[in-house]
Amino acid sequence: MENFDNLGLAPVLLENLGKIGITRPTPIQSKAIPHVVKGRDLLGLAQTGTGKTAAFGLPMLTRIINYGKRPRPKTVRALVLAPTRELANQIHESLGQFADGAPVSIQRVVGGASLNKQEQGLARGVDVLIATPGRLLDLLDRRALVLSETSYLVLDEADQMLDIGFIHALRKIAKLIPAERQTLLFSATMPPLMEELASSYLTDPIRVEASPAGKPVDKIEQGVHFTTQKEKATLLAQYLGEHKGEHALVFSRTKHGSDKLAKLLENWGWSVGAIHGNKSQNQRERALAAFRAGELEVLVATDVAARGLDIPLVEHVYNYDLPNVPENYVHRIGRTARAGRHGRAVAFCAPLEMGDLLEIEKAMKAKIPVIGGTPHEDPEGMRPGARSRASQQNRRDQQQKSRPKKKKKPTGEAQSAAPSAPKAAKPKRRRNGPPKAAGGNAPPKRRG
Repeated sequence: MENFDNLGLAPVLLENLGKIGITRPTPIQSKAIPHVVKGRDLLGLAQTGTGKTAAFGLPMLTRIINYGKRPRPKTVRALVLAPTRELANQIHESLGQFADGAPVSIQRVVGGASLNKQEQGLARGVDVLIATPGRLLDLLDRRALVLSETSYLVLDEADQMLDIGFIHALRKIAKLIPAERQTLLFSATMPPLMEELASSYLTDPIRVEASPAGKPVDKIEQGVHFTTQKEKATLLAQYLGEHKGEHALVFSRTKHGSDKLAKLLENWGWSVGAIHGNKSQNQRERALAAFRAGELEVLVATDVAARGLDIPLVEHVYNYDLPNVPENYVHRIGRTARAGRHGRAVAFCAPLEMGDLLEIEKAMKAKIPVIGGTPHEDPEGMRPGARSRASQQNRRDQQQKSRPKKKKKPTGEAQSAAPSAPKAAKPKRRRNGPPKAAGGNAPPKRRG
């Protein structure tokens, strides 16, 4: 299908699509929209960055516009659940553009914002509500809304909601929605628990798939650089220096690690922001807005930014730490090469991450090209499928516990009797940029 005209969408939506420059449907859109317009339940599988929001949003808005009635107070006609605040905000923005000028009310409720203001926004009733599960349950507990008249349920990035433990929240919410509803489930991967979720929530669904689950975008140039954990920061600085003026998204495994790395890069001369779960909603929105506007060159993030976020400026994705969940690698690198553009993704692999790398390659059914360093030995036998990721983490924990503990200082008479060791001189800290890399080569200077 070459355009949206024969997909059964409302005229106002077609007009708005033309205004914002969207003229041709993506494969997932052309396959999904006709079935959703007809009212069928649907399971949509497509890799990140393929236009899933429009695939469920446009036909859902068409059906609501044709309904022709306002929702009653505190009721919600269509509920869209998203795993993160950032994705919920992005869906809200996209649906608002699609429905501009149409008689449709669209609201969002996410954590980190005022509950009272969100409750007030729901008082008159809402056509489309985009929500994160936790905040929705908070508002349901306050009786700020009811779901007894909800006719449409959309689960976006459903596999991530399962990954981060929202399964119990989803079950609780689903019980409050009438069984006679249209349910749309969109995901990039299909783990076993997703099969169970689909069979429980969907009735006689149509299954559409735009690309094999877990396959990275073809236009992403991938590579893995083997290094040590200590040398990662210097290595990242080298890569950033080689691509000055190009925007980079850097993924760290932990919240503390994200802040630490962002501060280090800032000290070395880059304009950097960080987003993770410990940041307030305003802080996260400001950082994303600045990055999208080009005010920040580097954004350091945890997997909170791995799904669904559309940031067209990202030319490079760096996996500073490899993800524990193999599928998240695909979602991370999918933040580049958006809307047909080309992108580059580099993974840094330390010795203890060899097992994670092998699991990622197994999930993708492809080897990541080596672009630097020498592959580490695999002393723990971490072959694909050899043991679970939990077992890998347990072994790492055991290694941490087995390290010799620092001796306690003697007290009392024993302290006075103990000889005092001379204090080691502290190494002088380099002030003009990152430390020298292995081999004595310093990363290129950032400025001046």
